[in-house]
Amino acid sequence: MATVVFNRVGKVYARGDAPAVDGFSLEVTDGEFLVLVGPSGCGKSTTLRMVAGLELPTSGSISIGGRDVTNLPPKDRDIAMVFQNYALYPHMTVQENLSFALKLRKVPKDEIQRRTAAAAETLGLTPYLKRLPKALSGGQRQRVALGRAIVRNPSVFLFDEPLSNLDAKMRVEMRAEIVRLHRRLGATMIYVTHDQTEAMTMGTRIVVMNGGRIQQAAPPMEVYERPANTFVASFIGTPPMNLFPAGMLDLVRTVGVRPENIRIAAGETADGKGIPASVDLIEPLGSETLVHCVTETRKVKVTVRVQNGVGSAVNVNSGDRVVLLPDMEKAVVFDREGR
Repeated sequence: MATVVFNRVGKVYARGDAPAVDGFSLEVTDGEFLVLVGPSGCGKSTTLRMVAGLELPTSGSISIGGRDVTNLPPKDRDIAMVFQNYALYPHMTVQENLSFALKLRKVPKDEIQRRTAAAAETLGLTPYLKRLPKALSGGQRQRVALGRAIVRNPSVFLFDEPLSNLDAKMRVEMRAEIVRLHRRLGATMIYVTHDQTEAMTMGTRIVVMNGGRIQQAAPPMEVYERPANTFVASFIGTPPMNLFPAGMLDLVRTVGVRPENIRIAAGETADGKGIPASVDLIEPLGSETLVHCVTETRKVKVTVRVQNGVGSAVNVNSGDRVVLLPDMEKAVVFDREGR
């Protein structure tokens, strides 16, 4: 496996356009599972495609394992990429799809057999080796795509939103499958997604991107608990962090508080503390309930997460006047520029 180093990498598609990627500098350590996450158009897929050699940087350089690969063709980079649409050969069996790249490289037959058998066993594909892709479920097809990458023993695995075409249940299962695969192989993996839940549950480190730039690069819980700016705070988390404008909590700066760190009190029992608000919407989600409120001043939308259970039922209704009590010890304070 290998370290991947980005040195001030930039990409501009046409003169006069804003950069798709701008000054991207980062080191992906050997064996790391790095997740690039951000909204559509933030530059995450372009960054991944530049590692793969499918796009060439306009500026900067990329190295893999200490070797400059900036201008090398994809076949010479020792990477394997898993795409969103599986990219399987429909006329080939699972066995043939797994072995095809090895045959092109003229790997000995016994080595091909060993590698494909090992990959199929790892991914639970052994019973399906004689099937065509059309006879497989979406999850099984994605496993074949993973297996095709595994058999190549690459220095770096690249994933371009590989779970986007799966239903919710299958996405959860495949997330766990890929995490287990990373643990088993100890491989360097770079994974692109727009889904911040995938980023939080899969990555050993998250890189949040916006406008082609890195907003924050840190372990998942650090990004969640100590976002670098208001963009990260509002993007990471379901629901996202509540942002109170300057002045609402007796501070001159913007304050961010996660939904689980706010309590709801009835207006007459709040002892003059907290933020007066009204309940707009209640969302029961089984183990928890989301209470959406609007503050009386500034009309700021605030979401409160309440854990359901004995003694913790939500005793408010839409339209009720309440007082919101943020836990200021767990709040994050940003300056006027949102940093």
